[in-house]
Amino acid sequence: MGNCSNLFYLSTIACKLAECLSEKELAALSADLVTLSDMLANLIAHQDLCSGDDV
Repeated sequence: MGNCSNLFYLSTIACKLAECLSEKELAALSADLVTLSDMLANLIAHQDLCSGDDV
């Protein structure tokens, strides 16, 4: 339950963005954030793979 505050903050940010951006702008931002998330996950996976730490 320690991450509940993160969900509150993210929900608040989403609502505020929805108030000031158009639907098209929100869709583009959403797609960009998904892409960023995927890229970060890829970088982390490659760093873990290349670090040589066998689990």
